[in-house]
Amino acid sequence: MNEAQKKKQNEILRNAEEVIARGPYKADWDSLAEHPVPQWYRDAKFGIFIHWGVYSVPAFGSEWYPRNMYLQGSPEYEHHRKTYGNQKIFGYKDFIPMFRAEKFDAEKWLDLFEEAGARYIMPVAEHHDGFQMYASGLSEWNAAKKGPCRDVIGELKQAAEKRNIVFTVSDHRAEHCWFFSGGTKFDSDVRDPANADFYDDQTKCSCDLDSSQDILSSGAPEEHLKNWLARICEIVDKYHPKAIYFDWWIQNISFKPYLKKFAAFYYNRAAEWGQEVTIDYKFDAFPLRSAVFDVERGQMSSVNPLPWQTDTAIAENSWGYTDGNKFKNPVGIVEDLVDIVSKNGCLLLNVGPRSDGTFTEEDSHVLREIGRWMKINGEGIYGTKFWKVYGEGPTKVPDGSFTDTERTPYTSEDIRFTCKGATLYAFVMKYPENGKVTIRTLGRFTDFGSEVPVKDMCCINGSPLKFRKDENGMHIEGPKMKTDYPVCFRITLL
Repeated sequence: MNEAQKKKQNEILRNAEEVIARGPYKADWDSLAEHPVPQWYRDAKFGIFIHWGVYSVPAFGSEWYPRNMYLQGSPEYEHHRKTYGNQKIFGYKDFIPMFRAEKFDAEKWLDLFEEAGARYIMPVAEHHDGFQMYASGLSEWNAAKKGPCRDVIGELKQAAEKRNIVFTVSDHRAEHCWFFSGGTKFDSDVRDPANADFYDDQTKCSCDLDSSQDILSSGAPEEHLKNWLARICEIVDKYHPKAIYFDWWIQNISFKPYLKKFAAFYYNRAAEWGQEVTIDYKFDAFPLRSAVFDVERGQMSSVNPLPWQTDTAIAENSWGYTDGNKFKNPVGIVEDLVDIVSKNGCLLLNVGPRSDGTFTEEDSHVLREIGRWMKINGEGIYGTKFWKVYGEGPTKVPDGSFTDTERTPYTSEDIRFTCKGATLYAFVMKYPENGKVTIRTLGRFTDFGSEVPVKDMCCINGSPLKFRKDENGMHIEGPKMKTDYPVCFRITLL
């Protein structure tokens, strides 16, 4: 960091303290727990996550290529040496000129996201690699000055707001202080003092991937924490994102004072601007109610009365683009969306563009298929709330992170509910071809102590439904059809 950047950092940090001092929210958990979850977030239900950066150039392994290429013996280490040469001669920084983004078109991206039915987008502003995808006064290593030489975040914000799609960002810089630590163990460009302004001094944080799980030790050095806070405050003031997502290492105990300062700054800034904002976090980085809890590549097994989010990816093996991505079926993603919304959650679905700024056919196909389903069924998703029960049926979704590929197939007995006013939406997760469905929760005898009063019902696409009730449930005769996607019934209650 040069003198001008140090001066800028100090200026940002002083300004943050002033915003905290004059605002309604203080830098303590009791005050921050009073901050409400925005209504736009409660209503949106579906957003697009975007992992795009320098790591899309090697397109090997995953977006953790920049770390793993310096871990001796790893597949990425061997691939790098075979393809690009010794890490001392060709290090991660040398991919930056190759990251040209020559076909990047924010308008086309947003056209696709709008077609998918997304109500908010969340590009990664900075990943663990330390390369900022926005114009920054705190580092020369950003997309406005190197690589694409474009303010990617600024262009996406402008395109999103044209379409009334809420603009948000994610920040993953916390891990940067140890992310390249493998490069300190052999003669690589990470050890060259001439590159310290990009890689930072990786010897100042003793943390590695194993010890990083211990939140009470191996903390980040103070200079990293101050720089982290300044960078994220700079993003807030420059781009006014309506939500900020933090990746996992911010739960480390060393970050706690800085998390409180940032949240107070962000919430107070939003109050000054008359905006509704929130923060997404993992594990126990924030106390309940002070921000929105996020489950990575997983879900909840039951309703959470507090709004929450799942972030997962179209690709099973990576968040960023690689030549070997394994793509999910759009049917499974729609099923996850329905289950998540029935439990008071939102789905943030990730795509990983190629380094030139284009999407794969598989990514585009999945998004368009979701969009086709949402055009018909979105009424039962957007702006809905959870009902008395999230659903019924034999299929149970496991609770917790990294379970998104551990799914038991749904059956015609699996139903998920959402509601809006006097309207109840019942999603049949695996629609039977004969159209005969039984919803036990809506029968004459229920766990609620009284029968749920139903006035009438139809398919959400308008097809009429016949139904009768007995002690075993509500028996419905729907249209005969074959579909792999969930089918939604609109039920009007008395």
